[in-house]
Amino acid sequence: MIDPETVRPFLTQAIQARFPLLDERHDTAVRLFNGFLEGCPQLVVELFGETAVLYNYADEPSELNDLLAAVQTLLREQLPWLQAILLKTRNGSDEEKRGVLLWGSQLTTKIREHGVRYALDLTMNQDASFYLDTRNVRRWALDHLAGKEVLNTFAYTGSLGVAAQAAGASRVLQTDLNKRFLNVAKTSYTLNGFPIDKKLFQAGDFWRQMSQMKRAGEQFDCVFLDPPFFSQTASGTVDLNAGMARLVNKVRPLVKHNGRIIAINNALFVSGADYLAELESLCADGYVEIEQFIPVPEDCTGYSHTQMTSPISDPAPFNHSTKIALLKILHK
Repeated sequence: MIDPETVRPFLTQAIQARFPLLDERHDTAVRLFNGFLEGCPQLVVELFGETAVLYNYADEPSELNDLLAAVQTLLREQLPWLQAILLKTRNGSDEEKRGVLLWGSQLTTKIREHGVRYALDLTMNQDASFYLDTRNVRRWALDHLAGKEVLNTFAYTGSLGVAAQAAGASRVLQTDLNKRFLNVAKTSYTLNGFPIDKKLFQAGDFWRQMSQMKRAGEQFDCVFLDPPFFSQTASGTVDLNAGMARLVNKVRPLVKHNGRIIAINNALFVSGADYLAELESLCADGYVEIEQFIPVPEDCTGYSHTQMTSPISDPAPFNHSTKIALLKILHK
């Protein structure tokens, strides 16, 4: 069993470091504790509006029983306006992976970020249906995609595409294998008053979809490429440990001259140096340029005064294992 008294000061320090990110309406989303780097690798805590989500990563989940009880007490002390606490157990049953309510009754169903509303379904999947580590990508989209045509591949619940729509993009095409995930994106559109064109929410296999778009002569100003760590269909395999070059090359023909690809690799065991080397190899032909890296927010990485341990793989020159590069695409 993990001693709660050992972890409590780390957790308290981490939560208090995030206080400046919280808002009076309690409808923001932040990572309150990244245990992998802040003192307890078996635990991560995220906040979505008025719901705290605890992630139990212990090999033997019962090892955290005492700690989880203490964490609930601490959260309710530090965040007295909290309405619910949800536990997701990585090595539990399917139901436990999706989430079991520990306290409260009403789970948060929407949050606001940079003035944009996003729908949530906190128990739909083993994650929380919204990725906090790509917050700065959504900020970039809001700042750069007005009037642009955008393709969001591996869209999941569509947050990157929602941000592009909020920026005033002329067209946003959201694609994912799972229709249920895209339905959450549609709910986000409704929350923001965006019109819903069903043709712009396409459920299907990535490899087939990209080939069909290429044959149809489709082109976009920006393509988001945020694939899962591993995925396999009859048409192809995504394995970020094996690299992303094949994925980037698959979407390159769909990008206009001087267009952008946001290439995101979240493989924990792929170092930043290895990912950079792979991207540099793509640049060798002169038609891809690394324009910039987009950092992961500090609440996701942990702060300099809250980090206790080093990451499994050195992410440098990126600042987190979620490694985000903005690529500029050129054509002859």
